Amino acid sequence: MRRKPLALALAATAFVATWVAPASGATSDAAATAPAPLKWGPCPGANPPKQLQCGTLKVPLDYRDPEGRQIEIAVSRLPSRNPEQRRGALLTNPGGPGGSGLGYPLALGAGLPRQVLDTYDIIGMDPRGVGRSTPVTCDLTPTQLKRGAYPTYAHGPGDVAREARYARGIAGQCAVSDTAWLLPHTTTANTARDMDRVRAAIGEPTISYLGASYGTQLGAAYAQLFPERGDRIVLDSVLGPRGYDVTAFRLLARGMEDRFPDFAAFASAHPEYGLGTTPAEVESTYAALARRLDAEPLGNITGTLFRGLTLELLYSDAQLPELATMWQTLKAGKPYPFEPTPDQENTAASRLHVLCADSRWPRHQLAYQLNVAVDRARYPKIGASTANITPCAFWPS
Repeated sequence: MRRKPLALALAATAFVATWVAPASGATSDAAATAPAPLKWGPCPGANPPKQLQCGTLKVPLDYRDPEGRQIEIAVSRLPSRNPEQRRGALLTNPGGPGGSGLGYPLALGAGLPRQVLDTYDIIGMDPRGVGRSTPVTCDLTPTQLKRGAYPTYAHGPGDVAREARYARGIAGQCAVSDTAWLLPHTTTANTARDMDRVRAAIGEPTISYLGASYGTQLGAAYAQLFPERGDRIVLDSVLGPRGYDVTAFRLLARGMEDRFPDFAAFASAHPEYGLGTTPAEVESTYAALARRLDAEPLGNITGTLFRGLTLELLYSDAQLPELATMWQTLKAGKPYPFEPTPDQENTAASRLHVLCADSRWPRHQLAYQLNVAVDRARYPKIGASTANITPCAFWPS
């Protein structure tokens, strides 16, 4: 649900006031040489959109050594439709972590009010580690990617122990990959510092910002690190004051419980899907499908992946028909196609880099066993997955 502007502004102010940027790197880039002006040209790809311009910016790998090793940040611009009314630049982030933002201005261009598109150049960027910026990798295999974005749904301590062995292996892959040198530096705070380098490179004394979900954490970090350089900052769907830590990850399960009744009402109102004629019957269908897929996966779809895909497709009303079709297919005993896209390895790896570097996650299995037991009862739809152990428990110091 969209917040009213005043409520959104108050939530944003509270978050900015309480979120503390991790102490990785300098507090600002004042010591770094001012970046060269960004040169705009066609965006990468076979058929780049003509209305979107792109460029590449060099930024310090480590802001404590601003003249040392540099990495690249890919930036895009959707120019103001009415330069005479232009106020400045609006930097954007669609969420994540791990998501590309290079094409986001085009998506916003199709939905933002005309006044906003006249008033601002809309700026997108791939955060450090992502996409066209200097990318990270954990050398994740197609088999590993097919597990989905969430840990195994744990029915007991043994499942936590098995997931711990798997998670330790993933953390080890990240630690020995060709981009392991990026591990300490791929953080929300450093991405916020990169954002200020973008501001300087496009010649703006201040910059406005629009961020959603994880993008709210980036916006809060920027406002804290550079309080004099933000113009208008809008944070949509605000994370808690500690960002995407173990508590926030567990609360994804609460979000699913809160949102699920909307889908149950939708599915029961559309009997052609065959998922139940009442919300209670749809709930029963979910539980039955999850149990069946735990015992016997269909193609790539395990019980854990079924739960995770359901959670992800609950994000938007526009995706509810797709979610209902997935359930209908699986209920009929047919495999539902799920294949990782070519960019999914980078998305998953960069997500891990940020989640694990930003926060301290519990290191001992017992903490996860206790969390799983609590959340399996409290949030039965996916709580025993989102509370399970992740590679962050074994992340290199």
